[in-house]
Amino acid sequence: MMKRYKLKNKFRGFNKGTPFYLIAESEFIGVKEFVLRTEDLLIRISINEKELLENFYLLK
Repeated sequence: MMKRYKLKNKFRGFNKGTPFYLIAESEFIGVKEFVLRTEDLLIRISINEKELLENFYLLK
């Protein structure tokens, strides 16, 4: 099951509350990168761990 996240704040043109699916996460030399897609799967964004923690929260 994919993890679902919601935006805490306005971020990169997306409004607060926009839902996203976590599609992939990777780590290279201690730098974590996350790939998220909007709920309709049309838009893909790639963010780092700091951006994820500051701007998104995990839905249960």
